Amino acid sequence: MSNQIKNHVLSHVKRRAVIGLAFLLTLTSTVSFAQSDKIITKNESAVASVKSQAAVVYLNNSSIEQLVTLKGIGHKKAQAILAYRKQIGAFKSVSELINVKGIGEKILTDNKEWLKI
Repeated sequence: MSNQIKNHVLSHVKRRAVIGLAFLLTLTSTVSFAQSDKIITKNESAVASVKSQAAVVYLNNSSIEQLVTLKGIGHKKAQAILAYRKQIGAFKSVSELINVKGIGEKILTDNKEWLKI
């Protein structure tokens, strides 16, 4: 199986896990209003945790679905990455990512260990 397919499957599985976790946490939030704030915080932490454990993402051939697994990258920034690739061409280094509108040093630093050319 190619790395692209593995990464796609892994991101799909992670997304399903987050949705399942969110569903279970939502069901348990009916216990009390006071506890619902804690559950929401735990749910947000779980989503952030899954996103922070993203698989390797190849800047030059990843899809939007793969790019959104990165911390701080939503659909809009993922689309900006694809537009940059189309307009400028392939990334020559991971640090070139900061040339994409909306992406700064923080996002680069948060994701550098998962980014590859």
